[in-house]
Amino acid sequence: MAHNTAVLVLGGGSTGCGIARDLAMRGVDVTLVERGNLTDGTTGRMHGLLHSGGRYAVSDQASATECIEENEILRDIASHCVEETGGLFVQRPEDSDEYLQKKLEGCRDCGIPATVLSGREAREVEPYLAKDVSRAIQVPDGAVDPFRLCVANALDAERHGARVETHAEVIDLLREGDDIYGVEVRHDSGPGKRTHKSPGTTEEITAEYVVNATGAWAGQIGAMADLDVAVRPSKGVMTIMNVRQVDTVINRCRPKGDADIIVPHETTAILGTTDEEVADPDDYPEEQWEVDMMIDTLSELVPIIEEARTIRSFWGVRPLYEPPGTGTQDPTDITRDFFLLDHDERDGVSGMSSIVGGKFTTYRAMAEEITDHVCEKLGVSATCATAEEPLPGSEDISVLEEGMDNFGLRSPVARRSNQRLGSRAADVLETDEPNPVVCQCEGVTRAEVQDAIGQSGSDLNAVRIRTRASMGNCQGGFCCQNMATELHPRYDEETVREALDELFQERWKGERHALWGEQLSQAMLNYALHATTMNRDNDPASGATQIDYAQFDGGA
Repeated sequence: MAHNTAVLVLGGGSTGCGIARDLAMRGVDVTLVERGNLTDGTTGRMHGLLHSGGRYAVSDQASATECIEENEILRDIASHCVEETGGLFVQRPEDSDEYLQKKLEGCRDCGIPATVLSGREAREVEPYLAKDVSRAIQVPDGAVDPFRLCVANALDAERHGARVETHAEVIDLLREGDDIYGVEVRHDSGPGKRTHKSPGTTEEITAEYVVNATGAWAGQIGAMADLDVAVRPSKGVMTIMNVRQVDTVINRCRPKGDADIIVPHETTAILGTTDEEVADPDDYPEEQWEVDMMIDTLSELVPIIEEARTIRSFWGVRPLYEPPGTGTQDPTDITRDFFLLDHDERDGVSGMSSIVGGKFTTYRAMAEEITDHVCEKLGVSATCATAEEPLPGSEDISVLEEGMDNFGLRSPVARRSNQRLGSRAADVLETDEPNPVVCQCEGVTRAEVQDAIGQSGSDLNAVRIRTRASMGNCQGGFCCQNMATELHPRYDEETVREALDELFQERWKGERHALWGEQLSQAMLNYALHATTMNRDNDPASGATQIDYAQFDGGA
């Protein structure tokens, strides 16, 4: 029997979750479907920059203005997801004075606070900056946790009555004549998937209106109903260092190019990025030279990077949209603005709109615009409140500023827990049960892990994105099994083993391009621990899945 909803949102990234929240807050019956975990696409594969708009102040001032407006809103409504690092656009000797002046004027034209610092003043802010940095422009960039923010939107959507289905892949759009009236989804059969249907089954979900918020995959979804959505996926690599070499976002003050930003994020620094068009957002090469370029080029800005350990690399795909008639531009020249495509007005096919382009920082504005559009279609008069209503965890900023010894935890753990949980900290951490640290690298306690299991079931990757457990220096080598232990006795042994295998495989795939020096030693240590203590390398009789360590040959 088909499930029916007023509005069906396709895509569980930042924009999709933001749309679901906005619709649900306006009293609209909404269902969201996502083929993997929340943040499975571009949202979970970005460098964590909360844009001030400075990056676009010369080339794309409309996007720059949107960024600074949303930057200020997110600092208020998502304070437990944002670190107010500030940002510097730094100038090296070969970078032009003319471009720095254009950047400064562009920031001021777009309402972005900007101050020029001398090289000496910039190094007072960030002591590890290269000695030949001559000037810098200081802007209100920040760092944001995309996982935490996306999950908070989904939780608030559910709190207002939305249905959120993860691991539900759209395999067809339901179209009758010139009307789209829903989708057919296939539910994933993996362990602990958060779904209201039996894994491995298909389901028809009908709706009065469908919103295509699948980002880089929007063209593939449109093609299911013979609609042309001209998304041009563009891949970029990010490389994660083992420590924070800087506490401020560092941008190169030159026209957009490869390897020009360092974002401090939680306990790490993320280097980025490249911009290369790809045909398929699911199938593209991940090449070692891209990682090497990140380290070599950004070491020119922060030389100490050369001495650090690279713990993993990952690639994301931007959902760039090229409006018809604009020609075949280089991806770096395509606007980062977003576009609402009403397929009834544009293609004569009713029942669906697509939201394409944009950036993580502008997800809420994108959600507001398309929610206004959908409400007009449905005759709903409620207005948007997402710019004023804080997300779960950000209701009371004072919780983030409380003393370090709360809840009987060691001070650094208390700080990390408070930062992640925000105003939910007391509800989660006040417990009469033992509350040991499960993940030492990120300071994640049993109470946090159990809270995440309550939200996501036995899917340990969903637990990971809610807590950061396994995302630190050991990349799960010392804590994956601890996380899996927390599933017992709620889940049977087979489910726990499958969940552990899936988590460790996901951690391993990002390490394959970092197998040299100290990181190779760390990876070998993880291998030895898992092979010797759980017989995970080559004994099918143990019931464990063999982890693919074949890359060690190339890394060594």
